[in-house]
Amino acid sequence: MKGTLYLVNRAHPLPEEPAAEDLASVRSGQTEVRLHQRAKVMLDQLLAAVGSVGAIVPVSGYRPQTEQQAIWEDALAEHGKAFTETYVARPGCSEHQTGLAIDLGENRPDLDFIRPQFPDTGVFRTFRRRASEYGFCLLYTSDA
Repeated sequence: MKGTLYLVNRAHPLPEEPAAEDLASVRSGQTEVRLHQRAKVMLDQLLAAVGSVGAIVPVSGYRPQTEQQAIWEDALAEHGKAFTETYVARPGCSEHQTGLAIDLGENRPDLDFIRPQFPDTGVFRTFRRRASEYGFCLLYTSDA
């Protein structure tokens, strides 16, 4: 992967995945995901800046093609086509395959890995408001 700006969606599939050495673990309690090293550094700084370490947890980060394919197929089988096309990116067309995207959620026992809770109150609201300072943007809202 070259450069720092990627457009990845159905119309613009990812040409190649990041090198394994460019990925780092993001950990919070029992949850661990991988993320591009640059994004991990910025995420760690953002979580510390808003005082949300432990309250906001990683749900999903980097996914190789095989994992994205499995998620797509499992969602189709379990939830059907309409749900899958709304909530799951097609294999090769997921921002997660860049290593630069991460899904985050509220640290709670009933964490939903497809649609995690992320309230618009307290540290979650502060995180949303400050995310762009650290290079992150909100792509999907709770009503998406």
